Parts: sequence; C-alpha cells; structure tokens
Amino acid sequence: MAVGEISLPEFHEISGLRLGTTSAGIKKPGRKDLVVIELPEGASCAGVFTLNSFCAAPVQLAKEHLQADPPRYLVINTGNANAGTGKIGLENAKLTCVELAALTGVKASQVLPFSTGVIGEQLPMSRLLEGLPAAVSALTAAGWAEAAAGIMTTDTRPKGATASCHIQGQEVRISGIAKGAGMIKPNMATMLGFVATDASLDQQLLKQLLKETCDQSFNRITIDGDTSTNDSCLLLATNHGPEVSEAAPEDLAAFRQALLSVMQELAWMIVRDGEGATKFVRVEVAEAASQQEALDVAYTVAHSPLVKTALYASDANWGRILAAVGRAPGMENLKVEGVTVYLDDVLLVEEGGRAASYTEEQGSAVMQQSQLALRIHLGRGEAREDVWTCDFSHDYVTINADYRT
Repeated sequence: MAVGEISLPEFHEISGLRLGTTSAGIKKPGRKDLVVIELPEGASCAGVFTLNSFCAAPVQLAKEHLQADPPRYLVINTGNANAGTGKIGLENAKLTCVELAALTGVKASQVLPFSTGVIGEQLPMSRLLEGLPAAVSALTAAGWAEAAAGIMTTDTRPKGATASCHIQGQEVRISGIAKGAGMIKPNMATMLGFVATDASLDQQLLKQLLKETCDQSFNRITIDGDTSTNDSCLLLATNHGPEVSEAAPEDLAAFRQALLSVMQELAWMIVRDGEGATKFVRVEVAEAASQQEALDVAYTVAHSPLVKTALYASDANWGRILAAVGRAPGMENLKVEGVTVYLDDVLLVEEGGRAASYTEEQGSAVMQQSQLALRIHLGRGEAREDVWTCDFSHDYVTINADYRT
C-alpha cells in the first residue's frame, strides 16, 4: 500500500509526442509491459543515467545512441532488466532498436532502449519483438496513463505528474511518468523517468535544466540505499511551442519552476510507493557548514536501518537518530551540545541530550502519523538540504525475498 494519495492527473498532452502501450507477456501474460514513445522530427532530448558500473545493456546503448543522432523513438520494457546479461544482452538491446526502427522508418541509432525488472536473465526476445507492432499501433497523444502503468515493476501505483506555465503569452505544457519502488538511492536519477514538454529549448539548456531539477528531486530520495543498474531519466522537448532561453530570465524561471514541480511530484510518488512503506518522511538538515555536509548527514539518517525500523514501529527512538548523525562523514569534530533535533515541531534533543520539554507522548503522537519530518540542526553554519525517504517494514523483506518467484 502506498503512503497517502497517489493518483494519476489529467495529463496535458504534449504537441508532437505520442505514447503506445501493449502487453508482450515478457514476465506475466496479460500485463501491460511494453511502451513506445514517439518524438517528432526536430525534437531535443537530454538524459541522465545510473553511475552503477554494472550498468544494463539498454543503458549502454541509449547513451551511445543519444550521442549519435536525435532520438525519434523510445522503447521501454518491464519484467526484465537486461542487466548482467553480457554480449547477448547488448545484442538483444540492439536488435530491439533495429526492429522498431524498421517498423517506423527511422535509423536504429534514433531509438533509445530502456528495460526494468529482474537482473541477470536474458530478454524473451521473441515475445518482445512480437509486441512492438501492437505498441506502435497504439501510439496516441493521450497515452500517458497507460504508459505509466506499462513501466511498473514492484510499484503498486502508476506514477505521473503534469504542469503548465505561460511563456510569451502562450501555454507551455509539461507531463511526465516514472517508475520506482525499490533499489532507490541517489546516484543519478534513481529510477526510470520520462518527462516531456512542448517548449522549444536549446540542447545545452535542456541538459542543464535536467541536471538542476534531478538534483533537487530524484537525487534527493532514498528508499533502501541501493542504486540500480538501469536508472535513467529523460527530458524531452518537442520544440513545438514558444522558446525558453536564458535571454528571457523571467520565462526561464517560470519554466524551471513548473518542470521542478513535475520532477519533485514524481520523486515523492516513488518514496510514497516504496516497497512495504507505511511512512513518508522528510529528513531536513539545517545549520550545516556546507551543502555536502547537510546531504551527508541527511542520507546517513535516511539510510539507517535502525532509524527506518523505528519509524515503522512508530517508536520515537531519538538515540538512533543521534547515532546516525554522529557517524556521518565529517562529523568527527561535531559539537554535540550545538545539535537540536525535532520531530515535526516537537523538540527532541538539545544541548547533547533529551530536551527538558520533551515527553514520550509528544514523540509518539508525531510518529503515529503517516507523514512526518525529522529536522536536524547542526549549529555549524547556514547550509540546508532536504532528503525524502520512507520506513522499513516486514513487507519490504517479503517483497524482495519473493522477487524472482
């Protein structure tokens, strides 16, 4: 069960972009598991990818193709990650691109492949290739909701977000979908995500905006501290709308804010739908000496199994939080008497120990909530960062113990 409300919006259609989804039976018969996204000629595309050294075959090929030609098609399969599959896996990714290119009349290098699912198994190529014509036939500008469902793995809900802003008096639209529920740790973009706009953007600015917004969204979430082999996030611009450029700072700021709202909404949905999650938690670190210090402390707390299991138990075990703060990188000379810790607005810790005003009843009341904040003030400077995470439940172990069965 997801934490809080996760529902798909009424997606803004993006001029020039179409999505098609079908069931190819890649892992389970009858399940939507194959998605094709079509871009118009003249579209722009920027991507960020996993930093895992064992990156999947489709990631290797997508990065190569992205450097070679402007993409016209994306193809995404779920049920099989095509990772840890050696030369055969790479050849299968290439064959997928060749076959889709033949169906659509483009070059194979204009197709970007993406896969998600079980690692270490070869793709069932006959079923995947047989599904491509149906996915192409299903292409429609209104295909966002079906595509969101078609890229899910252990997700319990499809994830999508949409926004708009006005540039030069015209409406600019942004829509996106993502998948992710486990193997989520910041090291790029931490999932599969596809976000598109009808704005016209210079390629360099597109890359810049993707990096900036990823750093403030997908690179600020963690579920279990594991970085996948397949993480990829694409920002697509059909260039059918008004131009967004640095020459018009107000327009650029409006577009950046709308894009960030979509990116953050998708990122938060991933955390809310974390495998077995029952709580959505913001870890705020303030008064840090630097941004990196704030992030190091926030992630150490957010990754701690002891903190996460206490959250699941609704146990205000503040000692676990302090222990995580104290072992974070760079905290060797931390003046503990300067640290304060809050649960939402309830003061837990001050001057090196439990706050005099704190009661277990106060802490327990906050911990019973499905959404809460751990607020840590280090007393070392003015930098601040937020990270979003969830708890660890029995279901997380069950889901991952049974993943291949």
